Amino acid sequence: MKLTRYKGNPILTPTPERLWESFCVCNPGAWYENGTVTMLYRAAPDTDEHPIYFGLARSRDGFSFERVSEEPVFGPMEGAFDGGCVEDARIVKLDGVFYVTYAARMFPPGAYYRNTISLTHFVPEPFRHESAPKAMKWNLTRSGLAATTDFRAWTRLGPITAPDVDDRDVILFPEPIQGRYWRMHRPSEWVGDAYGCDRPSIWISSSGDMLKWDSSEILAQPAFEWEGKKIGGGTPPIRTDRGWLTLYHGVCRDHIYRAGALLLDLEDPRMIIGRSPEPILEPEEDYELRGMFPNVVFPTGNVVIDGTLFVYYGCADKVIGAATVPLEAFVDYLADNPPAG
Repeated sequence: MKLTRYKGNPILTPTPERLWESFCVCNPGAWYENGTVTMLYRAAPDTDEHPIYFGLARSRDGFSFERVSEEPVFGPMEGAFDGGCVEDARIVKLDGVFYVTYAARMFPPGAYYRNTISLTHFVPEPFRHESAPKAMKWNLTRSGLAATTDFRAWTRLGPITAPDVDDRDVILFPEPIQGRYWRMHRPSEWVGDAYGCDRPSIWISSSGDMLKWDSSEILAQPAFEWEGKKIGGGTPPIRTDRGWLTLYHGVCRDHIYRAGALLLDLEDPRMIIGRSPEPILEPEEDYELRGMFPNVVFPTGNVVIDGTLFVYYGCADKVIGAATVPLEAFVDYLADNPPAG
């Protein structure tokens, strides 16, 4: 079952009026409440350092978004674990507070898309030494957690992944399950016999406070040719009558990013009860095939409006697209496709 693209895509594009979002806008988090979709989107300029920020936009119909921030509403904090960039917001709300997970680097990632600047280009010389911490030396991605009630004032709760592993796509479940908080994440280096998987996979763990997370276990591994290189989480889970619905991204050997979906048990989210055997969205349109990083659809936000699932996704790391599907029919489709084995 495929998602249906919005005919007016892309719904948000770079704007030359503001340097910080003049080159790319993509990979947004989303929340729907009181008739309004709030979007927290990734944005960056085409500079050597390529710092990455979050901007804010809102919509009444889920398609037509208006920017509501002249300046970034959230960005890198110099000298901190997220001093170089903040990327790929995922949003949940618990007890009246929005919790946003995001990927971050200590130093600017640089214009890596030019193939002349690497992710370690802006690591200061003293931190390139062999004895330097791994996260600093290699400018690894860690994932952070921040809290807000209005998307303007923020409390940074710090990193919630290990300092020696490139770990991103951290996504919280929107409510406690069996008295504990749950998250998915994608530690890229957890591959090999010691980890039980041969390619980067989606892992899951629980916590009593959202800050200290217990031992993780594999949730899903690449299972189909279209995701044969790696998979990673996409959108925050949505509770349905038949299970937790969450979208993910899969990357094939030719480095094409496609989207899939999982249905997880409501009481034990470590159990997959449905999985899309075919991509639900793949690069087909020009704005998905060409951009800063070609051949990419990357879902990061989803909301439900009047029984329709709205999915927001990054297109070629350059612009933002929207796609929809009837929620009930989509969940039934997943439930009718249990995972092999």
